[in-house]
Amino acid sequence: MTTDPRLPAAFLQPGVPSFADFLAGQAPDLLPGRRSVPQGYAGDLAPHGTTIVAATFPGGVMMAGDRRATMGNVIAQRDIEKVFPSDEFSAIGIAGTAGVGVEVVRLFQTELEHYEKIEGTTLSLDGKANRLSALIRGNLAMAMQGLAVVPLFAGFDLEVGQGRIFSYDVTGGRYEETAFHAVGSGSMFARGALKKLYREDLSAEECVEAVVQALYDAADDDSATGGPDLTRRIFPVVQMITADGGRRLPDDEVAVIADRVIAGRMNRPDGPSAPLSSGGPSSGGSAS
Repeated sequence: MTTDPRLPAAFLQPGVPSFADFLAGQAPDLLPGRRSVPQGYAGDLAPHGTTIVAATFPGGVMMAGDRRATMGNVIAQRDIEKVFPSDEFSAIGIAGTAGVGVEVVRLFQTELEHYEKIEGTTLSLDGKANRLSALIRGNLAMAMQGLAVVPLFAGFDLEVGQGRIFSYDVTGGRYEETAFHAVGSGSMFARGALKKLYREDLSAEECVEAVVQALYDAADDDSATGGPDLTRRIFPVVQMITADGGRRLPDDEVAVIADRVIAGRMNRPDGPSAPLSSGGPSSGGSAS
């Protein structure tokens, strides 16, 4: 076997299944959390992504994110993307420092692909969630200086045949959520909306409308969250994951639902109300 003189010997050795561990040994300065940052709070110097929501439905899970990034009280970007496929059966959404978050997403995508190539099989959904936890923990030093990344992770678990959602804190703590969850500055408003709109028997289309309604409520009360932009035709990014894999919903599909949501808000600005009892009538519409 001849060696390639262009590559260091470490690249030709049987590798460990974790790309992040390999990178830590060979080029640690390339890891997001290993870069030196000047002392002091740096959170106001970089654009921040805001609200991400996720909800399960029979046969899958949905994740959606608004498109606004802010720097203090300034809108830094109106069409940023904060929801990404992490592999065929999972997706990750990022809230917090946008630049660092995108780097963490790319590292996580490579981590999952590297594991599959080395081991010849994919990680379980719990294994993927644990790997993401380790990457977030590695960014703790930067988080303490204001450059925090708080992801939301969701995927379809092929072993149990259902969608699952995981949230994290800046220390890498991992928590499995039931039915729905949201992260980011508008998360409390998004979760409040989903509390009244969510049902266990939502269809896929109803679930999309529920998460769009939740993002609309978040934008209604949180200035850092952007609602659907009708003049620029900028709509939330929505990723759907089922047993057939994940796919990003085309913008024109999301636009139809967003236009329907906005039309309903013209008559009822606070959005659809939930029935007070199971099976009762709904005042002003529902998520369906």
